[in-house]
Amino acid sequence: MTQEPKRTIYIDGQWRAAADGASFVVTDPATGEVIGQAADGGRADTEAAIAAADRALPAWSGTTAYQRAAVLAKADALMRERRKELAALMTREQGKPLKASMNEVAYAADFLAWFAEEAKRIGGVTIPSARADQRFVTMRQPVGVVAAITPWNYPISMLTRKLAPAIAAGCTSVLKPADQTPLCAVATVQLLADAGLPDGVVNLVTTTRAAEVGDVLLESPVVRKLTFTGSTAVGKMLAAKAGATLKRVSVELGGHAPFIVFPDADPVRAAKGAALVKFLNTGQACISPNRIYVHRSIYDAFVATLDQRIAALRVGKGDHEGVSIGPLIDERAVGKMEAQVHDARAKGARVVAGGERMQVDGLDGTTFYAPTLLADVTPDMLISTEETFGPIAAVTPFDDEDEVVAKANDTEYGLAAYVYTNDLSTAIRVTEKLRFGMVGVNDINPTSAAAPFGGVKASGLGREGGFEGIDEYLDTKLVGISI
Repeated sequence: MTQEPKRTIYIDGQWRAAADGASFVVTDPATGEVIGQAADGGRADTEAAIAAADRALPAWSGTTAYQRAAVLAKADALMRERRKELAALMTREQGKPLKASMNEVAYAADFLAWFAEEAKRIGGVTIPSARADQRFVTMRQPVGVVAAITPWNYPISMLTRKLAPAIAAGCTSVLKPADQTPLCAVATVQLLADAGLPDGVVNLVTTTRAAEVGDVLLESPVVRKLTFTGSTAVGKMLAAKAGATLKRVSVELGGHAPFIVFPDADPVRAAKGAALVKFLNTGQACISPNRIYVHRSIYDAFVATLDQRIAALRVGKGDHEGVSIGPLIDERAVGKMEAQVHDARAKGARVVAGGERMQVDGLDGTTFYAPTLLADVTPDMLISTEETFGPIAAVTPFDDEDEVVAKANDTEYGLAAYVYTNDLSTAIRVTEKLRFGMVGVNDINPTSAAAPFGGVKASGLGREGGFEGIDEYLDTKLVGISI
């Protein structure tokens, strides 16, 4: 990064401080150490960013698909070249283990590569008319200026999952990243600039004043689309406010994923899969399984294997060798873990492993929580109804298919679900019954830049990734021609 520490706002191709000079510190959650500062943008900065995006829109939307694809392809190459540098920054700023950060940077680059190609596939159709002297043609055009609000848990890949299709479609953007991870956003936007993205096409406002900046974005009639990843509560509020100016909205919100293990499944294999996806990013992933349902006939074997897997997990600073569980993002997150475990224990759950805050030797960070296994969890427990977003695996026995499908669907959320079975009929039948946007069948990673990502019900609107991902940034125009 070439800009000074507080010059983290990027508007019209220039790095700048906040208009009022405000700034905030960025810390390493594993140590509490201050690792940098960021400009704390406000209303004036956001208005300037919107104006810059609006000015850049005519020229950028007028470029060819091949020109836009070339910039994205260059950005993809740069991101892969800078993978180690970006991953190291992510581990310091967000806390995840270095291996996971490396994987995320590769995933982020995949979106740049995918939408570089999708840019060339934007096309319209011809439609037959009932009139002999008439022809219908459709064309696809960029929706306009986009407001992109991104989360801290995947601080680079969530940026490219939104910005890449917007760039490919010919849109311009104003990005507001999470205040916990502004430096990852700075590095990503600098990379896009280095790839040749013209001034004003992507603008960045780092801030702790989320409500102030968000209101400016949502109230502006210039901004024609909102894309947001975050909590369901905030997503609902933003979508409601966006309705006042009839913006296009796509929101990827919370999850409460069920993980169902049927009696014909291998309990050892299923438990290994559950451990991998449950403790991914220290459990701070929206697709992380929150409710693990295991058939009673293999319940004990599953719990025993999961206990063994948890015992092998090493907690610590993400850049230390062998660490697979990093810190939670802040004290509030730890408080949520403590509350859920206390509630579950009080209502009869067995704490098989973990269940408490940890202090890691040599580190001053206070947000480490032990990987935890709760057995005999019941529907009346808080963890059965509330998204955890942390390293707690909650396991419940079940007896029949209809029972477990009903329990799985008994939630306002509908993002991801998982099914383990060796029976094809069971897999198809249950997948069709589950009211979730994504289902992994014997698969803990049903995601890819080439596949649509998104949920139903309170888990969101729209899809990111796949060929559907670029549709969120395009309007359809009908042209009727009389000949």
